[in-house]
This record gives sequence, C-alpha cells and structure tokens, in this order.
Amino acid sequence: MAKVEDIREHMEVLGSDGEHVGTVDHLDGGNRIKLTKSDPKAGGRHHYISVDWVDHVDRHVHLNKTSSDAMKQWQAA
Repeated sequence: MAKVEDIREHMEVLGSDGEHVGTVDHLDGGNRIKLTKSDPKAGGRHHYISVDWVDHVDRHVHLNKTSSDAMKQWQAA
C-alpha cells in the first residue's frame, strides 16, 4: 500500500513501465499530486495526477499505470 505521506517535493514520478512521468511540485488537497511545470514532459504547465495511481513510494513515486497512460489521463491546471 502506498504511503502518500512519504511523497515529497521534487521526487521523480515513474510509470509502471519505469518511464519518467514528471516531478512532484506538492500534494494538493491530499488526493492529488501537482507536478512541476518546469519538467520537460510538462510543456510549461502544471498537471495533476490522482494519489490513487500511486503503487508505492521509495526514492521515487511509482504509479500503477504506464507513463503514457498517466500522461493521457492527467489533468492540466
């Protein structure tokens, strides 16, 4: 089970395929992760992903979906 409280700013977010999705800006409201807009994959915009997508947290935030699925489903700020 993922420990959302272990998610920290500037952690790398990886899809289940091990590919880079983004970089954590901060937790937003306890149920979403806001990704930095300065990340190369962000296109200069903040994006949000659900904490329900988190599989586990170690040095990185690992998602339970592939990077391409996560980027198709993230919400633009």
